[in-house]
Amino acid sequence: MTLNCIIIDDEPLAAELLASYAKRTPFLNLVGYYNSAVNAIKPIRENQVDVIFLDIQMPELSGLEFASILPKTTRIVFTTAFSQYAIEGYKVNALDYLLKPISYDDFLRSANKALDWFASQMKQETWNQDRFMFVKSEYKLVQVHFDDILFIEGLKDYVKIYLDHNKQPIMSLMNMKKIEEALPKPEFMRTHRSYIVHMPKIHMVDRFRIVFGDMFIPISESYKEEVQQYLDSHTF
Repeated sequence: MTLNCIIIDDEPLAAELLASYAKRTPFLNLVGYYNSAVNAIKPIRENQVDVIFLDIQMPELSGLEFASILPKTTRIVFTTAFSQYAIEGYKVNALDYLLKPISYDDFLRSANKALDWFASQMKQETWNQDRFMFVKSEYKLVQVHFDDILFIEGLKDYVKIYLDHNKQPIMSLMNMKKIEEALPKPEFMRTHRSYIVHMPKIHMVDRFRIVFGDMFIPISESYKEEVQQYLDSHTF
């Protein structure tokens, strides 16, 4: 996978340094580097840009202002000499945040983070289209259809996938975050630190616990509002 990237920094030496880093990175294709966000608007409109390494403090149009008008599919790595901007950066959904002076190791770490994000998105799109996934279980690859899943339970380093039609649950070495990110939302929703529920499979909610046969799936405070919104949207 190759990611198209752009560098924007009003300091020419900083922009050139990051551009040299991008050229050294095999999976990055440098579309261009610019000394103002305004100059980068046209190239971004004319090219599919996946990642922008974007300075925050710039004249005319700041990095934060510029980030707010970018397509959601474009991921942002903020670069700045001022650490107080870190929190603001994450408020506009920045992928990462780099503090100057930036070493190649720091740059590569952020670039790899972007690569992982796009790989995850591609996998999710494939899974959503095909409606199944393969999971490793007891040295075998087992096909699991989304429509068969009732809920998923996290057990330390494993997940236990409970299936409809009285099929045997499947154990797989995987963490909850990884499988949650891959499953389509809001069809699959986290209801508790240890549970992901296939929401259309819910037949009963009793005292704010989801009932599957003789099992009760808790809904914790952390996820209560989101789950309630889903239930309200499907309640007569």
